[in-house]
Amino acid sequence: MRSVESSAKTMEEAVTQGLEKLGVSFADVKIDILDEGSKGFLGILGGKPVVVRLTVREDVEEGEDLLSSVALEDAVKEPEQKPARKRASRSKAEKPAKEAKPEKAAAQEANSPKAEKPAKPAKDEKPPRAVKPVKAEKPAAPAAEAAQPPADKEAPEGRAFTFLTDVTRLMGVEVTINARRDEEGNVRVDMFGDTLGILIGRRGETLDALQYLTSLYVNKGGEDYIRVTLDTENYRAKREEALRRLANRMANRAIKTGRKVVMEPMNPYERRILHSALQQNDAVTTHSEGEEPNRHVVITLKQQN
Repeated sequence: MRSVESSAKTMEEAVTQGLEKLGVSFADVKIDILDEGSKGFLGILGGKPVVVRLTVREDVEEGEDLLSSVALEDAVKEPEQKPARKRASRSKAEKPAKEAKPEKAAAQEANSPKAEKPAKPAKDEKPPRAVKPVKAEKPAAPAAEAAQPPADKEAPEGRAFTFLTDVTRLMGVEVTINARRDEEGNVRVDMFGDTLGILIGRRGETLDALQYLTSLYVNKGGEDYIRVTLDTENYRAKREEALRRLANRMANRAIKTGRKVVMEPMNPYERRILHSALQQNDAVTTHSEGEEPNRHVVITLKQQN
């Protein structure tokens, strides 16, 4: 027989806990009180719990065993197989085949041309791009032809070529040098290359220095003085044009303000260009003041009579 002991502060709580453990009702058990317990001093100290034993009745256990055995037998039995349904002996009637189209209709379909899909309208073709004319390549600089030294190395143009070749080589500048004599017998040297800015310098100061040194070398030991002009890709002409525009602009300022205009210091060659540019101007006059290398041009108004 199943039994369980339960303890609690009160009899009711002890019995309730025992019933929950057994999983039965109050009528299915026999209750034995093992200890009635005590409340202790003032109901707080030294109290003992109530202890009871709950025993399941014999008739209840027999009934539970019977139900368990029946349930076990039902679980062990194999389920009966249901008889398979008989297929219908009668097969479904096959659908009658579609009647073939008459030969006449078939022939008409064969002979009738299928409607062709209308061709898609061709997209408007873009007009061909106009071919840009190929720019004519610039002709090679004439200096390339004169890359070779003059035939006579002792001639003035030959001496100028030799001197500038050595100087530019020491400067680390690759140039093409063209030295020749003009109609007046003077030496004109043109230089071409990719790094000519080094040879020109600030406002042409380096170029003027090279020209001065070349002139000294060419005229060394000579009886007649030969003028040497050194240029790089037409720099002299461009500089002269810029100076003439500057001279006219400063002259207009002097006329507008009524005051003289003092130009910045320049070398003799550039000062001559300023004087020449304003020589025909009726409103102003020019003169040079100061000492080299700070000598400069002054533009003043002409006195009216």
